[in-house]
Amino acid sequence: MGGISIWQLLIIALIVVLLFGTKKLRGMGSDLGGAVKGFKKAMSDEDKGAEKKAIEESKAEDSTTAEQKNKEQA
Repeated sequence: MGGISIWQLLIIALIVVLLFGTKKLRGMGSDLGGAVKGFKKAMSDEDKGAEKKAIEESKAEDSTTAEQKNKEQA
């Protein structure tokens, strides 16, 4: 009783289509899709940047430990 039924959703969808029209809804959908795609790209770019930074830090740590070993051997 407290939930929204499929019939209520269909009536709401019909009212939205009548108010905005299909062209405007299509444009809004493509804008929303572009925004989601841009967000996903930004998140993946951020992840790649973090991975690259972690690799550089590990290389720096490896080089410092190698230098320390060389000093200890000398």
